[in-house]
Amino acid sequence: MNPNFRNFALWVVIFLLVLALVTLFQNPGHRGGGSEIAYSQLLNDADAGKIQSVVISGQDVSGTYVGGGNFTSYAPNDPSLVSKLQGKGVQITARPPSDNTPWFIQLLVSWLPILVFIGAWIFLSRQMQSGAGRAMGFGKSKAKLLNEAHGRVSFEDVAGVEEAKEDLQEIVEFLRDPQKFQRLGGRIPRGVLLVGPPGTGKTLIARAVAGEANVPFFTISGSDFVEMFVGVGASRVRDMFEQAKKNAPCIIFIDEIDAVGRHRGAGLGGGNDEREQTLNQLLVEMDGFEANEGVIIIAATNRPDVLDPALLRPGRFDRQIMVPNPDVTGRERILRVHVRKVPLAPDVDLKTIARGTPGFSGADLMNLVNESALLAARRGKRIVTMHEFEDAKDKVMMGAERRTLVMTEDEKRLTAYHEGGHAIVALNVPATDPVHKATIIPRGRALGMVMQLPERDKLSMSYEQMTSRLAIMMGGRIAEEMIFGPEKVTSGAQSDIEQATRLAKMMVTRWGFSPELGTVAYGDNNDEVFLGMSMGRQQSVSEATAQKIDAEVRRLVEAGLEEARRILGLHKDDLEALAQGLLEYETLTGEEIRNLIKGQPPVRDGGDVPPTPARGSSVPTAGRGRPKENDGGLEPQPQA
Repeated sequence: MNPNFRNFALWVVIFLLVLALVTLFQNPGHRGGGSEIAYSQLLNDADAGKIQSVVISGQDVSGTYVGGGNFTSYAPNDPSLVSKLQGKGVQITARPPSDNTPWFIQLLVSWLPILVFIGAWIFLSRQMQSGAGRAMGFGKSKAKLLNEAHGRVSFEDVAGVEEAKEDLQEIVEFLRDPQKFQRLGGRIPRGVLLVGPPGTGKTLIARAVAGEANVPFFTISGSDFVEMFVGVGASRVRDMFEQAKKNAPCIIFIDEIDAVGRHRGAGLGGGNDEREQTLNQLLVEMDGFEANEGVIIIAATNRPDVLDPALLRPGRFDRQIMVPNPDVTGRERILRVHVRKVPLAPDVDLKTIARGTPGFSGADLMNLVNESALLAARRGKRIVTMHEFEDAKDKVMMGAERRTLVMTEDEKRLTAYHEGGHAIVALNVPATDPVHKATIIPRGRALGMVMQLPERDKLSMSYEQMTSRLAIMMGGRIAEEMIFGPEKVTSGAQSDIEQATRLAKMMVTRWGFSPELGTVAYGDNNDEVFLGMSMGRQQSVSEATAQKIDAEVRRLVEAGLEEARRILGLHKDDLEALAQGLLEYETLTGEEIRNLIKGQPPVRDGGDVPPTPARGSSVPTAGRGRPKENDGGLEPQPQA
């Protein structure tokens, strides 16, 4: 329950209880024995001489009859009552009105308005100070102080980024023993900027630094500084550094700093940009007139190109540490960290998994392990086998299977030849990555897919690899044209054409692979507005040059198309054998594809994979397959 609501409810209960007590004691019942009679009866009995004596207390009248017996009555403000009773010889006793309310109730009633006022004031004060988002808390920092209760992270929990760990180890040593550096005149970097693609572990590294140094760790997001109210961002920056100074030595971690540290002058609003005020205050706090000894700023971003130059200068962010995607060794180490609590089967080889996941970030590998564990649990297994890792990898890289999608036989057949065309070209071009798997099971938005995996991490791509890639992209469309005829070609190659055009354009405009245009970079007007550049940037090429670029792009794509046509014309029987194999098994590994072309049908064991085809299988026993007749009325749209 909300504590503010609980306090308010308590005050309401106290107020109602006091009100009930006051009401109870301010209306006391009549005291004394005897029956209660009406005022008219009192006058009649007095006239008849039946009353012996009365006691008048305010407007309450009590008395005794001549023959015995008591009575009580209530008399209005009648000045003639006393004279009437005296005229009849009634003995009259007068007393002041009695107050039977206890003294503490009287004291409470007298102080009740003051107590209610004080309670209301306390309640409103707590409401305004309860959170930074309330009336008096907009300028308070939203930075959260993490401690041991949030889970301590050390460098042992961080793998795959050894260079970044080495650079940050120096900061850990400074926080542990600052005198070691200061006695030699050295100054620890005031800020460290972690740069890398999403999911590489920038936040985890920052937490590990705080855990190793055993110092307070403040964390905040760049978007937490900016609000709809003017001046709130700058106020929060000041408050954050004030809190940090009180807890020095400490670390402030700003995640996604590009939200507040973008290049100034790129705002589209009025002349006074609230975000720029926040950035200016951050610049002053990081390196202004006041020193922030013992406060180290660690920030993370995946867009260093949009940050303001003043933020990156020495004295603010002295170091920029790259946190790239891990290599094969780093991926293996990351997998070992994530499988600590996962029961693995003896056949699980993390080194093989690491080699088969090039380009994966730390977050991707964590997701891969999690998907494998979930898949094993869904299948009712107690341990995770290599088969779950392979299926999870296919799901992550190619998308989830859509087995509920109903495809006609014509659609399956056309998809099989389309994907077979990609695979056959990939097996025969001079420079490309090995074929890992081919499938005609719909995954994601594609009806089929051929996946290639590099044997090792790549840092660059050669011209021969690029032209081979163009031929592979065109292989699916050429296969459709060769098997079904030009009039039966579908729109399934849309994605292939787009990717080929994009690659060819990069070859011409960025990488200098055009004899006609030379080694000149031709930029496009693709820079976003928030880069701080001019909104009115124009195309950097003339109309004549643009026509040459289009002609060169088309030349490269057409060359890839002709190369695919040549390869498939020489290996048409292999295409037929592979297509029949895909129709029979739906999914084939790279090794099965190569064996199938050699005339060796796949042999599969176990219940988790499709069974080996029966004796009457349509898969040819050799690469010289028997082509089928063209079917009419084809309307499939397979995706590469």
